[in-house]
Amino acid sequence: MRAVLRFVASVLMVSGALLIVDAGLTIAWQEPVSAFLQNRQQAKLEDQLMHLPARLHRQSLFKPLKGDAIGEIELPAIHKNAFLVQGTDTASLRKGPGHYPDTPLPGKRGTVAIAGHRTTHGAPFRHVDDLKRGNRVVLAMPYGSFVYKVQGTRIVGPKAIWIKRRVGYNRLVLTACHPLYSAARRVVVFARFVRRERARVVR
Repeated sequence: MRAVLRFVASVLMVSGALLIVDAGLTIAWQEPVSAFLQNRQQAKLEDQLMHLPARLHRQSLFKPLKGDAIGEIELPAIHKNAFLVQGTDTASLRKGPGHYPDTPLPGKRGTVAIAGHRTTHGAPFRHVDDLKRGNRVVLAMPYGSFVYKVQGTRIVGPKAIWIKRRVGYNRLVLTACHPLYSAARRVVVFARFVRRERARVVR
């Protein structure tokens, strides 16, 4: 009986230690298990883009379905790149930052909107609130790269759908939960379209 109790105690201690380590890593960096899984998903998205049929490199024919790879976001000011997925449902955001399907794709008129996690699934937008006015954001699509410059950030409620509305110019909004470890509010980065460059999706 004592041997069984010692075994159970050992298992509980190891489990507790692992939970503490996991919590520490999540606070200091990101949730490690979902980060590992998301790295695999990112590799799959990159592979999809590399093998995209040539005809889909034309903007007029590019019509991605939910869960499809659509391009890459580059955030040089915070040293972050991530492959993008079509959709903002739970399954899609596990793969990477997701494009809101009810907003236009880059290159079309209107407000392009992209959401991303801050603490789980690779935490692609963990430091998105560090972006400053004038910082570059690049959306590298199969049919061209689109450069935006950050205008500013704003904290809004979780139901602030006005952020996706069209304005008098083409813009980009990046959204993520705020503060860290909470979904109480959203941090939104607003950026204005600057120019279009040649396509360069896969590095």
